[in-house]
Amino acid sequence: VQLQASGGGLVQAGDSLRLSCAAPGRTFSTYAMGWFRQAPGKEREFVAAINRNGGSTYYSDSVKGRFTISRGNAKNTVYLQMNSLKPEDTAVYYCAAHGARIATMTPNEYHYWGQGTLVTVSS
Repeated sequence: VQLQASGGGLVQAGDSLRLSCAAPGRTFSTYAMGWFRQAPGKEREFVAAINRNGGSTYYSDSVKGRFTISRGNAKNTVYLQMNSLKPEDTAVYYCAAHGARIATMTPNEYHYWGQGTLVTVSS
């Protein structure tokens, strides 16, 4: 599965961005999907995940209430809507595919990763 993340950019605190992750191919709907991020000098951390059928979503405490993950299986795309962005949200954001029905928050359990898209939030 090849994942192509896009939508990053430079924004000001309080602004919104929507990240997209396209996964061409007919197997997209068989994967739970997740978003992770990695800030300079820090480890990769979980941001959000969504089950294969989109019925359940999971968020880290740091983004809960501000970010929303969704998926469009017909378009083979997963989205991350990010509102009320803060400078501490600055990171490279990665989408990932987990070959199971239920999503996980553990990076090592994801089988495929996109190339990352940079989000920079200025204060």
